[in-house]
Amino acid sequence: MNLKNLFFRKFWENKKVLITGHNGFKGSWLSLLLTSLGAEIYGISLENKDPNSLFNTLHFWDGNNEEIIDIRNLKKINHAIEEISPDIIFHLAAQPLVIESYLNPVETWSTNVMGTISILEAARSLNKKAIFIGITTDKVYQNNEWIYSYRENDRLGGDDPYSSSKAASELAIHAWKKSFAGNSKLIISSARAGNVIGGGDYAKDRIIPDIIRSFKNDSSLNLRNPNSTRPWQHVLEPLWGYILLAEKMSSNPEISDAYNFGPEVSSNKTVLELVKEFSKVIKVEFKIEKTLNDLKESNLLNLVSEKAQTKLNWKPIWDFQKTIFKTASWYNKTINHNINSFDCCVEDIKDFMELQNQ
Repeated sequence: MNLKNLFFRKFWENKKVLITGHNGFKGSWLSLLLTSLGAEIYGISLENKDPNSLFNTLHFWDGNNEEIIDIRNLKKINHAIEEISPDIIFHLAAQPLVIESYLNPVETWSTNVMGTISILEAARSLNKKAIFIGITTDKVYQNNEWIYSYRENDRLGGDDPYSSSKAASELAIHAWKKSFAGNSKLIISSARAGNVIGGGDYAKDRIIPDIIRSFKNDSSLNLRNPNSTRPWQHVLEPLWGYILLAEKMSSNPEISDAYNFGPEVSSNKTVLELVKEFSKVIKVEFKIEKTLNDLKESNLLNLVSEKAQTKLNWKPIWDFQKTIFKTASWYNKTINHNINSFDCCVEDIKDFMELQNQ
């Protein structure tokens, strides 16, 4: 199927869009979605060496318009961004895992903070109007483990190297916006999503990939934190928010700011509830076994997304049950029915966009 212009939007026609981290889970989905809108996409990232990753099973980029660069290498990043001359930059490249951040805290901080600063520095050197959207996480907030949801003006923090590094990257984005945006043509925002899931995620220490690995290995799933509550959302939900944010920033730069893109409160469910819902499509055998308990992870975390709903007319459209069904069905089709990753992704994008266009 030809994805180009499938859901054409005039705004994206002839737009050069740079995605850092284009070969990651979210970057792969964003690449497909932007192509369907008519954008001209470019990618910068480290090499993705996992043959089972979504990026490598899609066979979508195949070396075209992509460069393998460490985002901390300012000289190479400057050269690449100057050559591409993007109109819009979605900065997704990061070390994205909490447990990994305990094992490699310095690498996590240097990638997530100095890498972000490298992209900002290169972007503000462009002699043209350009949009920068830094993608962070719901974990940037100082999490008090309470029932209240976090708004964009709540205190930033983080008790683990990953969360704190992403909070620090938010501070860098804010500082570069306040310090330099007025003297350049660069328009700067940041975006904070919830716990993103969807087909094609095979990362370490994440619940959906852990489920799939257990299923493939015919083994029982060990649940580390079964009662931890997360704002589960399908990957397409925040990606659509990033796209709307870029469009609005272009026509109205004054709205550039930090934005939450979380699900409805009804999608804030425990890990155990997610596993049970997933089992309706793919049977999951599990046991509760606390491991790595000395490595702290958040147990309760919710977002308020009223700002995005009011200023961008964004809202989530798939509830918890639909999100889990679409995710589990993606894996069911690829594993049990040998349907390729690309076709499964396109089908989900079509279902999602048809609802958006209603």
